Amino acid sequence: MTKETTPGDPSPSALIDQRIAELGDWRGETLARVRAIIKAALPAVVEEWKWRGVPVWYHDGIVCTGETYKAVVKLTFAKGASLEDPSGMFNSSLEGNTRRAIDFRDGDKIDERALTALFLAAAALNASKGKRG
Repeated sequence: MTKETTPGDPSPSALIDQRIAELGDWRGETLARVRAIIKAALPAVVEEWKWRGVPVWYHDGIVCTGETYKAVVKLTFAKGASLEDPSGMFNSSLEGNTRRAIDFRDGDKIDERALTALFLAAAALNASKGKRG
């Protein structure tokens, strides 16, 4: 795993903190909330800062990214199409064979239990793929 920073640059976690603060609205609050949920679900999660400003969370591989747009905060699960989603959290990027995403809009309530289950399932899937090769 390499990060797109050079020695002396802020850490990926500091860059994510900065992004949350810069947003200064519901998007920052939402990104901070989902970040707290993933860190609680997966205490060993590694935060990275990729692709010119996208937070990425790793646990034996990419769990998800946290992109912010004008109207949504998008959590994209790298292997989301392979995950069970009994709560129907995935509401974006449904057409592909690999990724799935959750678009959070202003005022959306976050189902913490369902999101935690997706984080845990994504990490378990990553770990199982790593052991098989």
